[in-house]
Amino acid sequence: MVGAMRRTRNTKIVATLGPSSSAPPDISRLFEAGADVFRLNLSHGTHVEHKARFDAIRALEKDFGRPVGVLFDLQGPKLRVGDFAGGSALLEAGGTFRLDLDEEPGDSRRAPLPHPEIFAALKPDTSVLLDDGRVHLRVARCGPDFAETEVVTGGQLSDHKGVNVPSVVLDLSPLTEKDRKDLRFGLDLGVEWIALSFVQKPDDIAEARKLIAGHTAVMVKLEKPSAIEHLDEIIEQADAVMVARGDLGVELPPEEVPGLQKKIVRACRHTGKPVVVATQMLESMVHAPTPTRAEATDVATAVYEGVDAIMLSAESAAGDHPVEAVSMMDRIANRVERDPLYRATLEAVPYEREATEADAITAAARQVARTVTAAAIVTYTTTGSTTLRAARERPDVPILGLTSNASTARRLALAWGVHPVETSDVGDFDEMVEKALRVATREGFATPGQRLIITAGVPFGTPGATNILRIAWAE
Repeated sequence: MVGAMRRTRNTKIVATLGPSSSAPPDISRLFEAGADVFRLNLSHGTHVEHKARFDAIRALEKDFGRPVGVLFDLQGPKLRVGDFAGGSALLEAGGTFRLDLDEEPGDSRRAPLPHPEIFAALKPDTSVLLDDGRVHLRVARCGPDFAETEVVTGGQLSDHKGVNVPSVVLDLSPLTEKDRKDLRFGLDLGVEWIALSFVQKPDDIAEARKLIAGHTAVMVKLEKPSAIEHLDEIIEQADAVMVARGDLGVELPPEEVPGLQKKIVRACRHTGKPVVVATQMLESMVHAPTPTRAEATDVATAVYEGVDAIMLSAESAAGDHPVEAVSMMDRIANRVERDPLYRATLEAVPYEREATEADAITAAARQVARTVTAAAIVTYTTTGSTTLRAARERPDVPILGLTSNASTARRLALAWGVHPVETSDVGDFDEMVEKALRVATREGFATPGQRLIITAGVPFGTPGATNILRIAWAE
């Protein structure tokens, strides 16, 4: 065993694996650089490749003696134009352009769009965005199999470029047949998180949950404007949320995305649901060894907001400097969390606690830890709810999350401030306290004579039943 590693920061890092980071030594280096959770992006790669990466992560856990989460990111529907004669065409601003179901290759006047569900939702004046918003069309006339549009912003359009229709809800499930096969594969592997793309409304989550049947946790990617209209309901149904800023930035004016990020983060912190900020955080590091100052500020802003995790995509999956990108993110997060303004910013967001024993005990644990200068808060949990409630409080001290459930430990690797530890089950609270003291000392969280704040729910195994708080001294 290489030895358990304790992070010195609360904010977690999610690193996407890909061609630049698939070999087991590469994945180990990413973990040592600071990655806490690894993302498998099902938009790319084969099941064989993802299985090899998954196996490397599980081997990594044994080497380092620390739970590591796996985020399994489903592709979702991909809306694209068809082929062009010659591979591309130039659309002139102010001209007209037709989209239809005809499979004949397109030109500068028309193109095939093999998605009848889009035509069914279009109305006059609806905006249609092509190629990540580089080409902007406005619908003039439409029917069940065509749309005559005006070219608002022109440009070169090539085969199979993406299509976004921001102002309408499409009659599309977030799960394609490919997603369903990928989902079965992920559940067979035993991943901790399923990331659900193309969520437009709360019902989309219910469909996925039915297939998942409680076997893993659901992370909803917020990338559609229609999902923002149902934000509270979607967060309530999700186990965690990802702010997918790239897609949001295509379908919404760029100036709206920063405010939406803050709104989503605050809503998630209020409910205690883990929230991840993603997309283009250190984009220049795909090729450059260092980020721009603007990118460093972007990462720092998310950390100041108190997000649970920040994510790397192409930077770690396909970039030239994957380890350096993780290391840079780790350095930025550590530096922000040492800033006195960080704590002030965290506490500037008030929220209402529920009138329950669990919320009262957890809020008290945070306050007692501060009052007695405790070394850590130790939680004992089966499902993770006790530990996530402690993380919602954003305490001054680390949270040691003890659980006998390996999946729960790995899932908690995503949560703010939580150092998860898989340990054997206990029979009563006194035994749990003894174990908490041993683990806290062994993991480097406490030295003899330091206080620990311990919370749990009795009887054990009852989700959300946090009802005991104990102050104990490490020996």
